[in-house]
Amino acid sequence: MMTPAGRADPFPLYAAAHELGPVSVLPDGSLLVCGYAAVNQVLREPGFGVPEPVAPDAGNDALQLMQQSILRANPPDHGRMRSLISKVFTPRRVADLQPPIEAAVDDVLDRLGEAAADGPVDFMDLVAFPLPVTVIGELLGVPPGDRRRFRPLAADLTEALELSGGTSASADAAARELAGYFTHLISERRTAPGDDLVSALVAARDAEDGRLSDQELLANLILLLVAGFETTTDLLGNGLTILLDRPDLAGELRVGQIPVAGFIEEVLRYDAPVQVATRQARTDGLTVEGIPIPKGRNAILLIGAANRDPARYRDPARFDHTRTDIRPLSFGAGPHICIGNNLARLEASVAFSKLLTRFPQLSAPPGRPPLRRDRLVLRGFQALPLSITAPGDRR
Repeated sequence: MMTPAGRADPFPLYAAAHELGPVSVLPDGSLLVCGYAAVNQVLREPGFGVPEPVAPDAGNDALQLMQQSILRANPPDHGRMRSLISKVFTPRRVADLQPPIEAAVDDVLDRLGEAAADGPVDFMDLVAFPLPVTVIGELLGVPPGDRRRFRPLAADLTEALELSGGTSASADAAARELAGYFTHLISERRTAPGDDLVSALVAARDAEDGRLSDQELLANLILLLVAGFETTTDLLGNGLTILLDRPDLAGELRVGQIPVAGFIEEVLRYDAPVQVATRQARTDGLTVEGIPIPKGRNAILLIGAANRDPARYRDPARFDHTRTDIRPLSFGAGPHICIGNNLARLEASVAFSKLLTRFPQLSAPPGRPPLRRDRLVLRGFQALPLSITAPGDRR
């Protein structure tokens, strides 16, 4: 899976892993967990946590940044930080975003239609990136003129999430640039608060008498930005690819024969934006599928494989929008479940509904194949060419 071919198409390898069983012991003693029930258990079991951070090399800013966020925190630090973020990142705040999301979708589809009049366009560049970055930018209070710069920075920074354990100079440079940007934004919001998440988190952090350090505030704001659009961007691209391969499915979605919410859940199962997570046993006496897990043992959780477990889903390699009780693990489960998973689902629901209604004739242009990002953990497209033969009118 760590080879370019494995990253491009891990699904045959997942199927081979299932043949070995839901849990396999690797030569170094760590565990490879691919079964749905086993992955779900490890994600939810309090005795497992994220691997204890190894002190990064001097200057490894990307890893240092990630290690100070809730993504890499265990109790009690994880609960301390997450409870503060949850106070301001509420379900009501997400629900209130629906009108702005609809307006943002209309805006990007306007631009898509205009660009498509001259020939094939890149869906990732015109829709899948600008839509979620607009939404998370509005939520955080990032000025519109600054948002475009985040795509290459996030692409470089997320290298720190891969299993290689190291980062490049570009990832560290991205971490420094994002840290500088948000340090300035935090300072501005302390002086002149607004109706946004940065202002709310700064106020909550300051009111909690130092329960959240300035460095933790900075790291978590950057995580909210990057996670706020990276996974949604990949969800949109992965979903559109399925629709381009299945025009019949697109037609049924367009006329309401298929609920868009069910389609999105099957996309999350079939081609998850997040394919891999890691955990570590933090207590003694743990077992997974009958295998004893000693304290300190690391586990690689193949989320993408769990979503295609034949013991959980019939014919798992087939995209089937009629499935019931899907429950994909694509946004995690348990204490580390993605705090913005409902926001991602809302954005995708609005985007696919409006896209298919406004543009009934979508197709993949011949001779222009999509380009996958060369990543294992975050699975998505760098470029996704799209032709629109009959542009619609949202009015």
